[in-house]
Amino acid sequence: MNSVNSGTSRERILGRVRRALADVPQDDTPPVPKGPGRDPQYEQAVARDYLREHGSLGVEETVELLAENLADYRALVHRCPEAELASVIGRLLGERGAKSVVVPSGLDPRWLAETDAERVEDLAESTARELDRVDSVVTACAVAIAETGTIVLDGGPDQGRRRITLVPDHHVCVVRVPDQVVASVPQGLERLDPGRPLTWISGPSATSDIELDRVEGVHGPRTLEVILVR
Repeated sequence: MNSVNSGTSRERILGRVRRALADVPQDDTPPVPKGPGRDPQYEQAVARDYLREHGSLGVEETVELLAENLADYRALVHRCPEAELASVIGRLLGERGAKSVVVPSGLDPRWLAETDAERVEDLAESTARELDRVDSVVTACAVAIAETGTIVLDGGPDQGRRRITLVPDHHVCVVRVPDQVVASVPQGLERLDPGRPLTWISGPSATSDIELDRVEGVHGPRTLEVILVR
């Protein structure tokens, strides 16, 4: 199917969905139509009174939980004050032997002030093959979720296109604490725009076969380094 027909079909389907939901309250779930064999408990809208977080952790405890869960997912966690961020990034890229690094257009240039790695622009025309030749990528994030050890990128100017965080083998991600850290997924969702291209990251890319042999770097970076910066 060509792109024109694909786009037309997509808009047609979305239009039907919007018309079908036109009379449904914004935060409601339409009830299942009644009929023979229907389970009565599914005939009402879903109640949304579930817990928004588990427990009542303080700010510092929430940050500690994030660090613990990131490490549990085999991400490498570093901490530093903002004044030392450039030196930490420079050290991590140097230890990696990175000679090139992808840079989102809106990334603070001071973050890379202490590295000699070649800067590679985040360009729409960059191919997967070209990005695969880049050693590292440095980005910020949109939000970090402590309970799940998850970092979310939303394609903002300091995060760049999704592809630059999926193809290079080494990702350095900066999280501002405590401002960008929330306890739970519901709290994280409140900060995100569902219309943006969201990438949810829990540790480096990994998968396991039927024998549970873990292989890293299959669907994204083999190494994820997270800097918690104050």
